[in-house]
Amino acid sequence: MPTFHASDGTEIAYHLRGEGEPLVVLPGGPMRASAYLGDLGGLSAHRQLVLLDLRGTGDSAVPADPATCRCDRLVDDVEMLRHHMGLAHMDVLGHSAGGSLAMLYAARYPERVAKLTLVTAIPWALGMPVAAEERLAAARLRVDESWFMHAFPAFEAWLAGSVDFAPVIAPFFYGRWDEAAQEHDARAEYEFNDEAAGIYGSDGAYDPAATRSELARFTAPVLVLAGELDGGPCPALARRAAEVFPNGEFAVQPGAGHYPWLDDADWFVRRVAAFLGGSGPKDGLSSALVPHGR
Repeated sequence: MPTFHASDGTEIAYHLRGEGEPLVVLPGGPMRASAYLGDLGGLSAHRQLVLLDLRGTGDSAVPADPATCRCDRLVDDVEMLRHHMGLAHMDVLGHSAGGSLAMLYAARYPERVAKLTLVTAIPWALGMPVAAEERLAAARLRVDESWFMHAFPAFEAWLAGSVDFAPVIAPFFYGRWDEAAQEHDARAEYEFNDEAAGIYGSDGAYDPAATRSELARFTAPVLVLAGELDGGPCPALARRAAEVFPNGEFAVQPGAGHYPWLDDADWFVRRVAAFLGGSGPKDGLSSALVPHGR
């Protein structure tokens, strides 16, 4: 397991999957160990995945100063990883909350990012939070599934803030609530740093106006991928995020939730690999270039 030391001396771990040109992968959660990403459905057959354990998660050390787990401060760790690996520039993929970290990195170090992939990324860094109604609308798409009637009242209560997150609502985050999804969700309890998660998006983490201004000048190719059944972000919100980028494109994975590589690994890998390889969408993989300023 390779490691490097951040500027404050914290030991940061990362995990390598596959071979080839590196793809730096920033996990979500927020502050969930990168183990939940697996090999991104087999994307490691196309690129070497560099799965970063953010400080305080997975095999990385807990920092002496918990405030350094704030999203904007984690940008320095990503840059130290690039320097440690000796990369002049790199492709970056951010999932979920990790998408905001990826956007902050691209805004601060645009010359270091060759291509940026945002997978079901909640665009907090752009000042675009997920609305409860968007999550509820996505949840109602699942009304015909056997678990829906039992789970939906708890989901409403969670969104209203009257109860904590409970396992019963987990199916809403997966396109298929099958054995693989259930096993994936069961590991979450051991992969999160809850204290650090509360710090990740705390006051001062984001300056949406400044970030949007910087990213409006970010000319590298960007893929924003949404899940058809995901409520956070729903496809409409993900498309709005894609419109921030001058060279952005937008894709919706059919039948996918918040972890699209679990719902249809072949679709996910073909779409992301096509983008990273520069060959464009393949065989009906929905995509649209997003004109800047729309």
